[in-house]
Amino acid sequence: MNIKPWIQAARLRTLPLSISGIIVGSAYAYFQGYSDWRIVVLALLTTLGLQILSNYANDYGDGVKGTDANRIGEKRLVAAGVITAKQMKKAVLLTAGLTFAIAMLLIYIAFGKENFAMSLIFILLGIGSIGAAIKYTVGKNAYGYSGFGDLFVFIFFGLVSVVGSNFLFTHFVDWKIFLPATAIGMLSMAVLNLNNMRDIENDRVADKNTLVVKMGLKWAKNYQHFLVIVPFVLLFVFSLMIHTRLSLSYLVFVFLLLHLGRVRAAKKYEDFDPELKKVALSTFVLSLIFWLAILIKDLNF
Repeated sequence: MNIKPWIQAARLRTLPLSISGIIVGSAYAYFQGYSDWRIVVLALLTTLGLQILSNYANDYGDGVKGTDANRIGEKRLVAAGVITAKQMKKAVLLTAGLTFAIAMLLIYIAFGKENFAMSLIFILLGIGSIGAAIKYTVGKNAYGYSGFGDLFVFIFFGLVSVVGSNFLFTHFVDWKIFLPATAIGMLSMAVLNLNNMRDIENDRVADKNTLVVKMGLKWAKNYQHFLVIVPFVLLFVFSLMIHTRLSLSYLVFVFLLLHLGRVRAAKKYEDFDPELKKVALSTFVLSLIFWLAILIKDLNF
């Protein structure tokens, strides 16, 4: 079997963004005095599995609906006929099963046999995450076609990823974690917003009513500014609250301000495509800066 199309369908460029929340949640747990490399590794693997599952399901769902027939940017394999719909459906089911197995091991390591209630909550959360990854574009009631994609990205890339991963270590919720969780969630929404601005015409024709299709390109550009600027305000407040320096994050902020200038000046839908990778990688770099700031504080540099 030729593995190259499957690697392409996994969309490797989306993976750094998906683990950003895990890095932030785990780093703050370390700041709180909790660490376990097994939880870190399994949480990262679970998140990567969910992202690949989402990408496969997206390729399948949009492919069978014909949404990707004339899309801009990276081609989709089902729509291009490189992978059949039947093959992709099997890959979705296989990836879902493997991801669920890893998640179960993660939950067992985190809570053991003693915390059945917590384990049950996270099992349900895992099932919900898998369902959300698949239902974005698959089925008659796919929420990505009704404008709810942004909300689900915020919930799963922000709140679940950051707060959930932190809880796996601590077994309690520190309300301050919602500040960086909201920041990561909003930046993840900014990536989706760029994707939807690029695809607005194609989505409109395919009756895929994303938030961008509903609000129009002008308001979507304003929305992008909101999604990029607010996270840095939240991170600044958070750094003051825990007395940790996030100075390097200002460089990312300047880079993203330049990005906003390019978004504002964009005339063609193709202009949005290169910005996706920039915002996704910026979010990943920001999570690494967060982790580094926590480490430096612990080492008393």
